[in-house]
Amino acid sequence: MGGVEQDCTRGIAMDDVNVISAARIRQWGGALGFDAVGISGVVLEGAWEGLASWLAKGRHGEMDYMARHGTKRARPAELVPGTLSVISARRSYRPRAEDAGGILADATRAYVSRYALGRDYHRFMRVRLQSLASRIEAAIGPYGYRVFCDSAPVMEVELAARAGLGWRGKHTLLLDRAAGSYFFLGEIYTDLPLPPDAPVEPHCGSCARCIDACPTGAIVTPYELDARRCISYLTIELKGSIPVALRASIGNRIYGCDDCQLVCPWNRFARLAVEPDFAVRNGLDRCTLVELFAWSEAQFETRLAGSAIRRIGHERWLRNIAVALGNAPTSPEVLAALDARRDAPSALVREHVRWALGVHARGR
Repeated sequence: MGGVEQDCTRGIAMDDVNVISAARIRQWGGALGFDAVGISGVVLEGAWEGLASWLAKGRHGEMDYMARHGTKRARPAELVPGTLSVISARRSYRPRAEDAGGILADATRAYVSRYALGRDYHRFMRVRLQSLASRIEAAIGPYGYRVFCDSAPVMEVELAARAGLGWRGKHTLLLDRAAGSYFFLGEIYTDLPLPPDAPVEPHCGSCARCIDACPTGAIVTPYELDARRCISYLTIELKGSIPVALRASIGNRIYGCDDCQLVCPWNRFARLAVEPDFAVRNGLDRCTLVELFAWSEAQFETRLAGSAIRRIGHERWLRNIAVALGNAPTSPEVLAALDARRDAPSALVREHVRWALGVHARGR
């Protein structure tokens, strides 16, 4: 849960909110820096059935939290009793950064997902959502609400799509014709009976570029992702050893993956972020694998303070880079970097380092 909360347990009659409109909420959201704000109801027909089927197939891998809360994820009023409406908000994050294609084409460089090049977005989004909730309260008086940003069992894309902020693309991300998919989402669960917005029509058509571009074949069918094969899952969510069969496909991606977004035609309209928090920090768009692999734990903690990357910890950071170094061209610098951590204290790091050295010894 993010931000301040008010109890969502009392119903409010429509007459009590006649001083507020969806247009005013959108206006206030725009003034707070959101690119778009929409409203949905809380009855998500078919959402639980789809999620249950996905979980039953084990597509969530080790993300047990996806199943832990049961139907609460698909039924907002079960998560927060009294919820009648959900306000969804969107904020663009595409940074001014080195060309992604150029980084991916140079196997000596480290690729970090575009969303993680700046500061962690969670606090920014929660603070702005809280400000929006408080602005509504200033207009109508106390009401029930809770603010979320990737912080609870909330179906963010589903809610945003139903609120008219875009449609779910075949890669499962939210897409908008005017903004692509490079944006963060957040929600306000509220007991206000607000009029819902109409969903927009999908515009993927017959395009399958995202599916074809996925390095590991994680988009197993349109609109369905097998997280166990997704590079974002493997480099961020997975705590243990990365499956050997998938390591070569990871290439030089050390934190997340954007390939499905990079090829999406709608992202030619993606807006550059204007928020300073989302600007590139620590030169992460131009670092080499060798220099990042040399970071001590203290350097990792200091340089990535305030970054989303910091939550994976130094051990997984080294694990990911070891795999990327195994995929890099053989050179004295790469071999020396790997050899320096051959006997690392972490068994997880040692295993991936020795795999990478073995790849270079075999000459692929």
